[in-house]
This record gives sequence, C-alpha cells and structure tokens, in this order.
Amino acid sequence: MAFDGCAMRKIIHCDCDCFYAAVEVRDDPSLASLPIAVGGNRERRGVVATCNYRAREFGVRSAMPTGQALKLCPDLVVLPTAMAKYREAALAIRSIFLRYTDRVEPLSLDEAFLDVSDSELHRGSATLLASEIRQVIEAEVGVTASAGIAPNKFLAKIASDINKPNGQFVITPDRVDEFIKTLPVTRIFGVGEVTKKKLQRIGIETCADLQRLELTELARDFGSFGARLHALCRGIDEREVNANSRRKSLSVERTFSSDLADCAACMRRIPELLSELQVRLQRIDDDYWVTKQFIKIKFNDFSSTTLERSLGRELSLQSYQELLLEAWQRGARPVRLIGLGVRFIDNRDGQTGAQMALFPP
Repeated sequence: MAFDGCAMRKIIHCDCDCFYAAVEVRDDPSLASLPIAVGGNRERRGVVATCNYRAREFGVRSAMPTGQALKLCPDLVVLPTAMAKYREAALAIRSIFLRYTDRVEPLSLDEAFLDVSDSELHRGSATLLASEIRQVIEAEVGVTASAGIAPNKFLAKIASDINKPNGQFVITPDRVDEFIKTLPVTRIFGVGEVTKKKLQRIGIETCADLQRLELTELARDFGSFGARLHALCRGIDEREVNANSRRKSLSVERTFSSDLADCAACMRRIPELLSELQVRLQRIDDDYWVTKQFIKIKFNDFSSTTLERSLGRELSLQSYQELLLEAWQRGARPVRLIGLGVRFIDNRDGQTGAQMALFPP
C-alpha cells in the first residue's frame, strides 16, 4: 500500500455549496428555482463572487465579469454582496465544527478541515460524523454542505467535490491506492495549464502514470515541486490540521502556455487576475487586515522579481498596473508567469492597522 504515515488520521473537509448564493436563497426562497449570482454591478465592471448550480448550467463561474455572465445567461439574477450576513452564517458554521473537534483549520468563510481522529462519537466513524455535521448545518444555518472524508487533507479536499452538492464521499485507507491511480494529475494542487501540458508531452495523464517517474526525474524536470508531485500522486500528504494556522498573504497567479512578449501584453492580463483576487479576498475573515499589495513576475529565462508597496486607499486596477510597469522594467523581457497578491496582519494579535475599502464601490 503506497499510503502511509497518516493512515490512522480521519480528516473531514467540509465545504458549503454555493455559499453566498445559498444564504440568499435561504432568506428569499422565491429565488430557489432561478439562476442567481452574487457579485458586482455590470456597469461598474463588477465580477461574480459565486453563483448557484442553475447559473453554472449556462457557463457562469466565479471571478467572471458580471457583464459576461449576463451574456451567457440573460435571465441571471445578480444580487449585491451582503458580507455581514455571510460572515454571520460562517461564524455559526464554525461554531458547529467546534462542537465536534477543536482541531479545525478554516480555509475560507465556508470551508474547513476537521481532524476527528480521536472522536468517540458514532463509535469513531468519521463518515457518520460528517453526515451529522452536514445535517446540523442545514438545520441550524439553512444552507447545505458537502464533505470529503479521508486519511489526509489532500484526499479529503478532493473527495468533498465528488458528490456536490449536498453529498459526501469517503476514501478509506485501504482504498487510497485504487482511488489515486485513476485520479487525473490536474487534480493535484499546483498542476496548472503549463505543468499539465508538460506532463502530457511525456504521456502523463493520471496519477498512475505519474507514479512511473522516479523522484530524481521529477526533481530534475519540476524542481522543488517534483517532490510534492512524487508524494501526492501516491496519496501521501503528512500535513496536520492546524487549528492555529493564520494567513500572512493571499495571491493568485497564472503561468502562460505562451510567453507574454512585452509589458503591454502583460497589462492585458491584469484585469482577469485582479477579478480572481477580489473574489478570493471576499471569502477571508474580518480579522485579516490588508496592509500591502504585491506583484510577482517570472521571466522567460526563469528569473523572477517581486515588488510590493503599502496599500493606499483601495486595491485598484491602476495600482497593480503601476506595480507591473515597474516590475517588468527590472527584466524587460518576455514573461511566463504573473501573480497578484496582498499581505495581511492578523487583528486578533492586537497589531496596529486599519481595514480598508479593498475595491471601488
């Protein structure tokens, strides 16, 4: 059996279904049968924060410009974000998790890892525990959640997507080998479009294919990421659920299949990346205060540079364009990767800072 090290752990990854949209439907049941999205106004170049499954049938997705979403689905009901309401629901969900274990690692407002290895409830059955947690969330908060149950965080997170919405999937230790072999390598976190194509060129489509490569080969071709590929394609992930885990930063990045020739080509990619960053930031707890913004560029010779500055009045497209121009001039050559991000302080630690308006109204 390839899986070892954490075979005795019982990890649940719990993830609410279309969280913001679900809260809106909870409060207005007349929306239940309609395609709905929560996000910004089309006239103000807003983006979709989340949408329900009915909207997804039309191709609407998170981080999509609202105008584009309405073209795909003219009957889409677009609702403004109501963060106070979503955070209240998230706190209620968090309190439910803590009834079952104190080892809870939040990933965003509406999802978390739970380590229930030592729980004696339901005779130690993590599957029955996950089912009960989901039932309590629906009964007390009025939204549904899906769950994945597995011996580690990597597998639990993958499992939570399999029976969405309002379902769960379990991967027991004795099924890890069977499950992982058919898993597409694209399900491994960090395998983006460029890495996928690089793997496809050598005939790698599934984790079973990837298992044929030696660690030395992966390290040669993928650097430090090679060791992680070697472990994850075997279902090995020894990270603990960290109840004290707090973010220091948040970023989105894109590796391009074809290098961006010049600064103007890079500029055209910034709005899409910023939209994705905006959506991810909306899911962060109020305890995090954004203090800095940064941009990362990797050039076609694999040299890279990162430039950051203290946040001004708001996190705007113009501010990132200014950072990009300055950062690009450090290399002035084609670009293979761009990343946008922010740095936080944790207000729970009593640090000095100010919560700012992240985006224009």
